[in-house]
Amino acid sequence: MVFTAGVIAELIGGSVEGDPLAEVSAVSPIESGFKGSLSFLANPKYAEHIYTTQASAVLVRKDFVPSAPISATLIRVSDPYSSFAILLQKYNEMNRAKAGIHPSAVIADSAVLGTNISIGVMVVVEEGATIGDDTVLAAHVHVGRKASLGKGCQLHSGSKVLHDCRLGNRCTLHAGVVVGSDGFGFAPKDDSYSKVPQIGNVILEDDVEVGANTTIDRATMGSTIIRKGVKLDNLIQIAHNVEVGEHTVIAAQTGVAGSTKIGKRCMIGGQVGIIGHLKIGDNVKIAAQSGVGNNLPDNAIVQGSPAFDVGSYRRSYVSFKRLPEVIRDLEKRLKEK
Repeated sequence: MVFTAGVIAELIGGSVEGDPLAEVSAVSPIESGFKGSLSFLANPKYAEHIYTTQASAVLVRKDFVPSAPISATLIRVSDPYSSFAILLQKYNEMNRAKAGIHPSAVIADSAVLGTNISIGVMVVVEEGATIGDDTVLAAHVHVGRKASLGKGCQLHSGSKVLHDCRLGNRCTLHAGVVVGSDGFGFAPKDDSYSKVPQIGNVILEDDVEVGANTTIDRATMGSTIIRKGVKLDNLIQIAHNVEVGEHTVIAAQTGVAGSTKIGKRCMIGGQVGIIGHLKIGDNVKIAAQSGVGNNLPDNAIVQGSPAFDVGSYRRSYVSFKRLPEVIRDLEKRLKEK
């Protein structure tokens, strides 16, 4: 598709400085922009590239003041990064899969299908499942019995929503996601373990996005709950009866053990481990590769394994790096006595 700078500016409420008829049909990083592409400048450290980029149009802040001539057409907006994201979202909407049901799909007679849905190759929708309006199920998606998907959901290929689980509106599951696998429940019995049936479900509220190959286990009883606006990266494990608060973001390879409650607007880095039955407050930040073994209050910022206050961690780490030098100095002093 080809758009002019003027049309793009109109879509995002920006203003054009340069040629409003400049055409773009692709997007590119500003440092490797090419004719016909759209780039953006959000981080000042990339400002040098705006004077050499070959991009036909660049999104910049309203208050951006160039220090040299620029060949690209500028589209001035309040926030270039968020405006660029809006454009990409609109592009995805335009390229949405066409409504219809592929003949290879297997759909139970008791399933309830909304309007304007797209169901792809080899999709399975089991008994009593509900698929909301405008939802897209890509190839090999599996929707279990009595599962429910809201309006405008996007399930990428190979993702699975197992029995009795519920998704709100506008949820996105990327390839290989499993919602509703059994929680890790086993009772010791003599020299072995007996499986504890996992009879709960998983609830994803509105506008949740889950990255590829992430797993969210069903509750033993009750529900594992991912609140509205949560964003989960790839390869995350959310265990049974966990609750993740609104608009929290969690990076890749993090594991959250059973029954832990995470608050609103938290930011959790990659490869974090959180043990079970904890309460993590609102607005908490946990640095990558931290191990969390205690409750954390609102607004805490922690790092390390076990995790503790980030300022104390950094001071301690400086001392830790100097430990061999300190030991050598002590040994030298002892010999001199």
